[in-house]
Amino acid sequence: IQEHGPGRQVTLAPLIASPQRTLFHNLGLGDRQASAIGILTITPSEGVIIAADIATKAAAVEVGFLDRVGGSLLFTGDVASVEAALRTTLTPPCTTPLRP
Repeated sequence: IQEHGPGRQVTLAPLIASPQRTLFHNLGLGDRQASAIGILTITPSEGVIIAADIATKAAAVEVGFLDRVGGSLLFTGDVASVEAALRTTLTPPCTTPLRP
């Protein structure tokens, strides 16, 4: 998946529903349990900080991994929350000029 916006590009945005327990361990999430995992890969890489802020404010998700250098973000939660966080994060920001 590629999403383009002013100054950003999202190259991957999958939702993994009902992940096996071993996947959490292999991703370095330890004993964390959730019914879904959301993954974002963003260019420029600094965008993951903003994406993490947007995702956690949009839905009940927890950041599991954030890579400021590579531009990767992984978050977990229930399926509906992860889907809402992904959709909100991928929605282009408002580009309407601010009025004085």
